[in-house]
Amino acid sequence: MPYRTVVAVIYLSGFFIDLITLFSAGVAYPAIGRALHASLAQLAWVSNGYMLGLTVVIPLSAWLMQRLDAQRIMLLSLALFSLATLGAGSAAHIESLIGWRVIQGLGGGLLIPVGQTLAYRLYPPHQRARLSAAIMLVGLLAPALSPVLGGLLADHVSWRGLFFASLPLSLLTLCLAACTLRPSPPTGERAPLDKRGLLIFSVALALLLLGLTGIAQHALRWQPWALAAAGALLLAAGLRHCRTHPRPLLAPALLHDPLLRMAMLIYQTIPGLFMGVSLVAMLFLQNDLAMTAAQAGAMMVPWALGAFIAIATTGRLFNRLGPRPLLVAGCLAQGAGMLLLAQIDHAGQHPLLVAAYALMGLGGSLCSSTAQSSAFLTVPDTLLAEASALWNINRQLSFCLGVTGVSLLFSLLQQHLGTVRAYHSCFCLVAVSALFPLLRALRIDNRGTVQRIALSKENV
Repeated sequence: MPYRTVVAVIYLSGFFIDLITLFSAGVAYPAIGRALHASLAQLAWVSNGYMLGLTVVIPLSAWLMQRLDAQRIMLLSLALFSLATLGAGSAAHIESLIGWRVIQGLGGGLLIPVGQTLAYRLYPPHQRARLSAAIMLVGLLAPALSPVLGGLLADHVSWRGLFFASLPLSLLTLCLAACTLRPSPPTGERAPLDKRGLLIFSVALALLLLGLTGIAQHALRWQPWALAAAGALLLAAGLRHCRTHPRPLLAPALLHDPLLRMAMLIYQTIPGLFMGVSLVAMLFLQNDLAMTAAQAGAMMVPWALGAFIAIATTGRLFNRLGPRPLLVAGCLAQGAGMLLLAQIDHAGQHPLLVAAYALMGLGGSLCSSTAQSSAFLTVPDTLLAEASALWNINRQLSFCLGVTGVSLLFSLLQQHLGTVRAYHSCFCLVAVSALFPLLRALRIDNRGTVQRIALSKENV
């Protein structure tokens, strides 16, 4: 097996572990609450704590790669994640469970950007579309399988089994990395640690996540809004600091790269908003259409089928067609799926519901896989670590912003239109929002991107 394939497998395994850890905990909330006598607010932090640790440590990844062998960082992050997984599964109190989840996030937060940087360095630009397709396939399987498998473990084994189940995979990945990864000396000049930038970004991201998760749960309280506003202001201050600091922790100058900037915008407006629509749709299907949880969850099957077709299409056609037609088709398909969802008013419209989810899976995955394939095409290899840090911070925030934004929109509509009309209006308004990334996609230099990919292929 070629070495770059081994590196890609290790990265994809770490990415899969990260996603199942993120998406599977929610189904065990009732069991955890009963066993540890935890309140609903404490249970929310079982997931929020993981996301907080994950997001806060990402800005440090690029600086660490300038100082340490990337192989050592991968081993350290996998070992830390495995230790925290064991601690979470053994936790006797809700406070210790939340603490171990934060440490899990710290390990995962280093694993993803470092592994992504290592993998992308070994693949030339014309081959990155297929690597991106594999990444998106993992991103498809993990959210689809995690709730089902997690629910089975919580129902028939124990909520602790949900955490212990990922331990063998993380240990196997650790052993594979220890046995196969070659030393990867730091690249580029060793810049001193931007301590002020680290402090600003860490506090800003923590406040922003605290505020956004709080708004999603208690939209009418002023405290989460204050936290989110403080986080946004600090984030803006951090970006200004990076523009003036000679050796900044993050490199916002990379946002001048049109493909990276476009890809980050696509992630905010397409996959991010789908996360919010998915949450509201689950409430709609179960509360208003009287579907069971299993019937509502089964809608992820046509979504996954549409997503699989999209990922396969992107892997085969991206180098030939470029990003623009794929993004335009994806935006239109996701918008059409949400508009179909808005037409459903009783459970008997099953074919229409299946079509809506299939279109959302097709459109959303066309956009996200194309964005993943485009993001690092024009980023120099020496700046891949910095670009990966920006990309992964944006990915995490897109989920929080999407869930918060759509939940808040639904709450406001519900106050003025009533519950049923609020669902339909919410789906329509989010569908229309797909026009904004579509207009941005039309401005891509598609011909230049295709030519750059072809030139990269000729130079290999």
